[in-house]
This record gives sequence, structure tokens and C-alpha cells, in this order.
Amino acid sequence: MPNKISLTNDFPTIQKSNELYNRAVGLIPSVTQTLAKGPTQWINGVAPKYLVKGKGSHVWDADGNEYIDYMMGVGPLSLGYAYPKVDDAIKKQLEDGITFSMMHPLEVEVAELIREIIPNAEAVRYSKTGADATSAAVRLARAYTGKNKILCCGYHGWHDWYIAVTARNHGIPEAVQANSFTFNYNDIDSLKNSIDEDTAAVILEPVVFNEPKDNFLHKVAELCKEKGIVLIFDEMWTGFRMALGGAQEYFGIKADLATYSKAVANGMPISILAGKKEIMQLADEDIFFYTTFGGEALSLAATKATIEELREKNVPKFLDEQGAKLKNGYNSIAQKLGIDFTKAIGYNWRSMATFDEKAGDPLLQKSLMQQEMIKRGVLWQGFFNMSYSHSNVDVDYTLKALEESLSVLKQAVAEGKLKEMLKGEPVQPVFRKVDNFNMKPVKR
Repeated sequence: MPNKISLTNDFPTIQKSNELYNRAVGLIPSVTQTLAKGPTQWINGVAPKYLVKGKGSHVWDADGNEYIDYMMGVGPLSLGYAYPKVDDAIKKQLEDGITFSMMHPLEVEVAELIREIIPNAEAVRYSKTGADATSAAVRLARAYTGKNKILCCGYHGWHDWYIAVTARNHGIPEAVQANSFTFNYNDIDSLKNSIDEDTAAVILEPVVFNEPKDNFLHKVAELCKEKGIVLIFDEMWTGFRMALGGAQEYFGIKADLATYSKAVANGMPISILAGKKEIMQLADEDIFFYTTFGGEALSLAATKATIEELREKNVPKFLDEQGAKLKNGYNSIAQKLGIDFTKAIGYNWRSMATFDEKAGDPLLQKSLMQQEMIKRGVLWQGFFNMSYSHSNVDVDYTLKALEESLSVLKQAVAEGKLKEMLKGEPVQPVFRKVDNFNMKPVKR
């Protein structure tokens, strides 16, 4: 029988998942469309590989095993799987059509909603993925300033201008690589030292897990204004979760441009570029940013319904409160067990467990925790990506599963048996954490 969510489960049977995986090997490069969803980020041999159904905060894998999900589609499910209000809006629009030969009224209606909510949204454009929006923002910044270099901090998608700064930059011309560089978060001097007369834009995730210190974000904004550099906030994670108006609202900062995707349509594919009219108007004739599916109506209907629900239910407040129970609960359990090598960090709406190498390989620690959580019916990569569907029952159960799993981890560390206690292959390093994120422009 497939596993239900229970503290007494054995490890799940994943036969169908493995059969699908074997069919994908050699056919689909990396066997996945998104690294975070692929087998390298899950303990191979224990974790399921394919999910077939979701409802609320729960998912079911190809073998019928049930889990509480804390990845939520790697971010987009801000309300939860199969959320009735959003699904009803999609179904209603589906009756009339998906993509049309002319513009659709939802393009205007959603843009007006976004203008009401996002502080700098004097003008709005749509696309399909976050990388589309960030790349369009970079192009606008270059057109507006007449300059070339881009300074980035965080993860910004797969396009050339950004991947140029990583170790996966094969296939990107050297001329492109020569115009993209990075700076360090919470280090205003590293940004100052990276800026030169050809810097067009500074793009960063306002927060990932660490909080800005010593007014870092405000200093970045002031520096960009002083130097005539376009400031771009990549709000894929912070948008609509941190606050309805994202990090700009939360910190009281207006970026020149901002980009959004995750959370805004509860799983439907859409990305948003918003910003100051004097920059955005260059998209009228000066730059080219158009896509056939930018005005696709199902995603726009989902966006409208999601934003209305986020606002009506004050979802960011709920995510903060529910997430606090898990982040603080994790740390309380670790303290209770006398564990000092792991803790949860970050904002309540998206926190992360960290593991200190003094207790052994952090990836082995994370893998063992993931293994034990999956056994108990919790799909967990070390993150708590909160949704409006994560109930008190979910949270209470998860805390019990965490206590049991942390007890297993404590035993493994004490006995020096981290690797021996794994029943599958450990997770591999995350792409964004292992590459050369300290490149600086060469001063000439």
C-alpha cells in the first residue's frame, strides 16, 4: 500500500518513479527541466522522482505515496495546489479561449492591479519565465544608460548575461562574459569597488536568506542614484510573499525596475517586469521585448485571482506567522536535543536549515534529514517555502517529524555514521552555491 502521512511509515516504494526516470535517462538532458526538482537535490534511492497530484499543501507521487510539501513547486504555489478560486478562474477563461489573435482585456486589468500593489509599477509588461523578465530589465537598463556592464548578486536565470558569471558559462561568447560581474551581499564596499564608468545596472535579490545589515539595500539604492546606474530588484521570491508589494514595500525602497514570477499566479507560467515609466517606455520602440505567449489568458486569469486572494486574505501575514512556527520550532527542537550544529535561518515565509561542517559533511547531514523526513511523509529539501494551504495540522505534524528526524541525525553524528545511515545517494551541491560568485571587473 502507498504511504500515507505517518510517523510510523517505512520508506516509500518508488518503483514507478524509478521506471519513469530510467525512460528519461539519455532522452532528457539532466532528466529534469529545473535543477531544484531533479534527482541531484533529493536522496536518490529513497525520494520519489515524479509527482502526479497536488491538493492544498499535500502531494502524491507516481506510486501513490502522500507527502506534505514544503517546496511548493520551487516557489510558485503561494496559495496551494488546486486552489479553488484560482482554478475556477482558469476554468472560466478556458471556456472562452487561451491565446488570441489580438490583445485580451486581462492584460489591462492585471496591469492595473499590479500598479496598485507594487511601489514602482508605473508601467508593466508580461512574459513567461523569470529569466525573460530579468533579461528584459537588463536590456532596458543598457538602453537607458548607454552603458554595458551588469553587476549582479543572487540567482537571475539561465540567460547569457547572467550565466556568464558562473562555472556553466560554456557557449557564451567572451564579449558577453566581459560585461557581467558580481558583488557580495551585505558588502557595500564590494559593490563600490565593482562599479566603473561603464556600469549600466545593479541587479540583486533583495533578500535570499540573510537579512540586509547596516541599511545595505538603502545604501545600494543611494549609490545607484548617485552614479546614474539602474537599480533592478529581482523579486522572484520576495514578491507577493514578503509583503504584497514585495521587498520594495517591506523595506520602503523604490527600485528603478523590478521583476516577479513565483507566487503571483499560483503555479501558472507568467513573469512580470515593472518599473519607472521613463525607463519602461523604451520598450515602445527602442528595445525589443515581445513574446507570443505574453498575453496568454489562462495565466493572466490565474494572476488576477491570485492577487485578489493574496490581498483579501492578507496571505503574507499568514505565511509569516505559520513559517515562524516552523523556523522557531526547528531551532527549539535542536536546542532541546542539545544539537548545536544545525539551525534554521531566513525570513519566516521562506526559511532554511543550515548544517555546520564541525558535525561532518553538511550535505550528508542534509541528506539524512531529508531521508528521515520523507519516510515520515514530508517532502523537504531543507527549506520551508510556506503557502496559504499549510494548516496548523500540517505544521504540528511537521514539528513532530522534525524532532524524530533530528534525533536520528544527532545519533548519526555522535556515532560518526552519517554516510552509513543513508539508504540512498546523498544530495549534490546546489548549482548557485558552488560557482565563482566573486568576480569583479578588471580595472583598466
